[in-house]
Amino acid sequence: MAGTYFDFEKPLQELQEQLDKARETHEKGKVDMSELIAQLEGKIESTRKEIYANLNGWQKVQISRHPERPYTLDYIEHIAEDFIELHGDRNVKDDKAIVGGFASIDGEAVMIIGHQKGRNTKQRQYRNFGMPNPEGYRKALRLMKLAEKFHKPIITFIDTPGASPGLEAEERGQGEAIARNLLEMAVLKVPVICIVIGEGASGGALGIGVGDRVLMMEYTWYSVISPESCSSILWRSWEYKEKAADALKLSAEDMLGNKLIDGIIREPLGGAHNNPEAAYKAVKDEIKKQLKALKGLNADELVTARVDKFGAMGVYVEG
Repeated sequence: MAGTYFDFEKPLQELQEQLDKARETHEKGKVDMSELIAQLEGKIESTRKEIYANLNGWQKVQISRHPERPYTLDYIEHIAEDFIELHGDRNVKDDKAIVGGFASIDGEAVMIIGHQKGRNTKQRQYRNFGMPNPEGYRKALRLMKLAEKFHKPIITFIDTPGASPGLEAEERGQGEAIARNLLEMAVLKVPVICIVIGEGASGGALGIGVGDRVLMMEYTWYSVISPESCSSILWRSWEYKEKAADALKLSAEDMLGNKLIDGIIREPLGGAHNNPEAAYKAVKDEIKKQLKALKGLNADELVTARVDKFGAMGVYVEG
């Protein structure tokens, strides 16, 4: 189990501490603790199943932010080969909050683009906490158009608390950059697969989120606003973030039920951070499956289906 625990995982933490002590005693060779170790391992497994079978929206938001959860570069390293990172928007600079480049997945060339967060304080500052500036979205669009030019599928990994909210970002056209990406992604003539691997907040996520297949990992969220910000607007306090998370219907199950995404990628028990290798395999298998399905469509069919799908969102008919 990863070293960081949430409040709702306190029973797991206590059992894990008991297990660690039992193993330490056993390894010293003074007492045979093998039976107790087996019992504790079984108890941890059953407790984790019970906890993760009854998660609410806010708890899933917490899991999506786990500091040991795999990020975009982790997925690229483990599911792709020959990754060549491409830099810059050819206008302002290279935004480190978005990474992208050509790679191959089991021999098939693809363009991979995604938000990138940092593991420690220095990395988080370097990556701007995964919050892109306009040049990040313009870099992403440049890479998408490059992929289209060479007829290569595009895969995006979404994991951001939102686009950079600074004054400089607004002065350089944050809103226009995101809007341009929405427009251009809607009519790309190659397959586009978008996967929410962590946080999917607002236009910052949607800026690389228009695809033929939009998928969410099981313990992620996708919404116009974070629960904390929603709580602060509606109740003038962050104390109602749990209530806001439930009201926003931001979980993968809610999004699929409202027909806003196309599928859910199941995570290993305890979340992707608990068993990264299993998470990498699940994501890779899903990408290969979707690419195979989309290969049968020509450019016009892809664009028509994509535009129709997003155009139908939010439409309702009064009886």
